[in-house]
Amino acid sequence: MDVFDFRNALVGDYADYVRSFIHISDERIRATVDGALEEGHLWPQPLVQLNPAYAPGGPLDALVEDGTLLPATRDVFRVGKDPDDPVGRPLVAHRHQVEALRIAHDGHPYVVTTGTGSGKSLTYMIPIVDEVLRAGSGRGTRAIVVYPMNALANSQMGELEKFLGYGYGDEPPVTFARYTGQEGEDEKRAIVENPPDVLLTNYVMLELILTRPQEHKLVNAATNLRFLVLDELHTYRGRQGADVAMLVRRVRERLGATNLQCIGTSATMASEGTYADRQRTVAEVATRLFGVEVTADHVVGETLERVTPEIDLADAPTAEALRRDVEDVEALVRRPYEDVARSPLASWVETTFGVAREPETGRMIRAEPKRLEGPDGAAADLAAALGLEKPQVRHAVRTLLLRASEMRDASGRPLFAFRLHQFLSKGDAIYATLDAPDERHVTLDAQRFAPGRDREAVLLPLSFCRTCGHEFHTVVRTVGDDGAVTYLPRDLSGRNAGDGAEAGFLYAGRERPWPDDDEAAAPGRTP
Repeated sequence: MDVFDFRNALVGDYADYVRSFIHISDERIRATVDGALEEGHLWPQPLVQLNPAYAPGGPLDALVEDGTLLPATRDVFRVGKDPDDPVGRPLVAHRHQVEALRIAHDGHPYVVTTGTGSGKSLTYMIPIVDEVLRAGSGRGTRAIVVYPMNALANSQMGELEKFLGYGYGDEPPVTFARYTGQEGEDEKRAIVENPPDVLLTNYVMLELILTRPQEHKLVNAATNLRFLVLDELHTYRGRQGADVAMLVRRVRERLGATNLQCIGTSATMASEGTYADRQRTVAEVATRLFGVEVTADHVVGETLERVTPEIDLADAPTAEALRRDVEDVEALVRRPYEDVARSPLASWVETTFGVAREPETGRMIRAEPKRLEGPDGAAADLAAALGLEKPQVRHAVRTLLLRASEMRDASGRPLFAFRLHQFLSKGDAIYATLDAPDERHVTLDAQRFAPGRDREAVLLPLSFCRTCGHEFHTVVRTVGDDGAVTYLPRDLSGRNAGDGAEAGFLYAGRERPWPDDDEAAAPGRTP
């Protein structure tokens, strides 16, 4: 599927839907709205972002050799397991996963802050399974994993069923269960009667488990709990964050968990400063949530690497090679993976949409998502640099992205896994000043005063007659002690104007559309 074509079709359908509601009689206002819609005011060009490559940490064999993991743990966590292949193939860990596993083995609280799809769940599930295998299954609940949403718990259940189910029949080496509001009473009763080694839940249910008499057996089974995991740590902020922080402390006290190891994961928690600055910020937040000190060196971030060489567009031969890639992109994408990965165009794409270097340290970080199309898009920049036409560059980049998403290296990873971030707005309102129709300032941008005018040029929202399309200002009318009348903007659905004020619609124009005599006015003409 061509995701760019899909996006265009989606936006086209939405544009037709929006325009079906627009009925504006005034030519200037209609031209302003049409122009804004054509420029994508409600559906700007999508942002393009690559999923970067993570630096490898190696197979789990190395962790088995140095005693960090048991051989049985390595055998559980093999990838590609399914009913037809219950054995799968060895797991090759990312560098951040190996760093986290070593911290876990040393018993320190830690936080993993890496991107979506980076295998964060393995950074706590592998140590949990390893601990249970060392102590023996069936000796009480050793780990509680808390998710902010049941959907995440459901997804984790599916992964555990693959790792601990395939190849082990009806007797998994480590037992696990989901205990949320989704399970029926019979299922919950069975879990209470036979507590699992690993319990998946949410923070609301965990609070209930600690307080409800019918679940005392489940609580008792978790005495001396070894692991407490908070997934998606960034969701616990404000009052909810305070509630969860107190919950962690109650868990530690209620379960007598004197050796509790707290673990957190998050894709995003801090974005300001250098990598070291972000580590310190995350460590401070985690320390407040867990109630134990989390040091900055125990905040594990992602280590990225390029899959293409870096290029310098200031180098004339490189720029010329990049130009040839753009001009003959159809031939480029038919070449083998290795040739495409070494091409200047692939390198430019990765630099533009994938990775950048942190200025202070040179550390590889994610590039900010960018637009490919539009006057400020990356295609326009590259076209200007190479002296080519924007449509040609846009076509070349789109073609490469689509083909590179299908190309696989030896491990099965695509050359470029990319995403489009498309924003669709329902719109706000159209605003205009109280000037004559051919002089008033009209805009779709919410603001109080017309730009470049004094503060008397108030911008008021417009509503339109569904029958004739005539415009009316949506206002609140107030009269001061001196008799001066003031009109203030109001939301179309707002009816309660307050004491001494009147909500209504204001007509502003050179002609009176209705007679002075109310009885002579035609029905439906008075706003």
